[in-house]
Amino acid sequence: MKSYLNHYINGAWAPSDGGTRHEVINPATEQPCTEITLGSAADVDKAVAAARGAFESWSQTSVDERAAVLERIIEEYKARMPDLAKAVSEEMGAPIGFATAAQVPAGLGHFIATLKALREFTFEERLGRARVVHEPLGVVAMITPWNWPLNQITAKVAPALAAGDTMVLKPSEEAPGCAMIVAEIMDKAGVPAGVFNLVNGNGPGVGAALSAHRDVDMVSFTGSTRAGIAVAQAAAATVKRVHQELGGKAPNLVLEGADLAAVLPPTMMGVLANSGQSCIAPTRLLVHSSQVEGATAVIKAMMEATHVGDPAEMGAHIGPVVNKAQFDKIQGLIQSAIDEGATLVTGGTGRPDGRNAGYFVRPTLFTGVTPAMRIAQEEVFGPVATITSYETRDEAIRMANDTPYGLSAAISGDPAEAARVAPKLRAGLVTINGWSPDGNAPFGGYKQSGNGRENGRYGLTDFMEVKTVVGEPA
Repeated sequence: MKSYLNHYINGAWAPSDGGTRHEVINPATEQPCTEITLGSAADVDKAVAAARGAFESWSQTSVDERAAVLERIIEEYKARMPDLAKAVSEEMGAPIGFATAAQVPAGLGHFIATLKALREFTFEERLGRARVVHEPLGVVAMITPWNWPLNQITAKVAPALAAGDTMVLKPSEEAPGCAMIVAEIMDKAGVPAGVFNLVNGNGPGVGAALSAHRDVDMVSFTGSTRAGIAVAQAAAATVKRVHQELGGKAPNLVLEGADLAAVLPPTMMGVLANSGQSCIAPTRLLVHSSQVEGATAVIKAMMEATHVGDPAEMGAHIGPVVNKAQFDKIQGLIQSAIDEGATLVTGGTGRPDGRNAGYFVRPTLFTGVTPAMRIAQEEVFGPVATITSYETRDEAIRMANDTPYGLSAAISGDPAEAARVAPKLRAGLVTINGWSPDGNAPFGGYKQSGNGRENGRYGLTDFMEVKTVVGEPA
């Protein structure tokens, strides 16, 4: 079992002040694989104090100095990619091949994109008599999830470093090992003491303490909408900036007449990849009534061809979901669809055949799903897709927008026609015949999917303050 009992504070590994030991469970074996210490409010105070102390000097560094640090981080990250992949695979269940090809490179991509954005960023401009300046924001608290752990850690750490901020990271207690390796990377790359700090913990403990802390200037949170509301409420008393990427319930609007065999597989990969544990997974298919039968056949074949297997083995299979709570939630939503009258096409409740342990979910497809059903409204976060029929384009657009979420949406069909539909969808990301975002383009949601943007230039901007100076001598 891996042991990471210390936090990383002020450039050194430090024992917890009053924390408690916590075991991370491998979701494939249901056995402990890592131990950490869930930190305390005292640990948070020390980390925030270290970040506050380092801000004075780090905020005054030049673009070239920050770029040099990012370059060193990129090289150290590359050297640790096999270790990062193994940690992700063991702790959250991503198959080692997927962790190596997707999970870990996603994190590297944010450092590379941020370095490019930093070098191209315009830090000041003239507007009439005023000079408008982008400046470092301050101490940033970062609370990140388990589903794409490196992607979300680096989407925050990279722009904060580039902006001249200092930070305290609280990674998910479900997948902390890769975050601890990131701390080792920061240390090896020579990030100055206090600029990057890491305190392990859970939401009610460390997360709440960071959100409410008077010396934290911004909270950047990725997770559920329910938890995001709690973060915003805790942050309100100190009027700090709150930057959030929250839940999603992405539609896949399949245009009438689409070549189903060509356009559905690329979008359906977003439902199956990572065992469906992606906030932008386009699980809610809206299909014209004339093509429901054809779409059902294409998706059923994909679901039944998807092997569920051991994440430690190489291959194109999917792994388990992250923990028992998620497994139970998914089982409950599958059962709710059956109880509410949806037609189960393939999959269903229980583990796949041959599995008597681990949090493995059967790839599942429902048809006859109506917008009022729980499974059409609630985020499943598993390899589960639903088909809802529509008669007119306007009806399909209304259904696509008819959830509290607005993180992403997919459109399947003719690209030119899809481009005309895209402006009508209330989502921060619209993908056409695909599901993946662009790491250089802004990412974030509408409605209860959050506020603020990550990635590239837009992410860098969101980690900075804007100052106007009027009356300077010419």
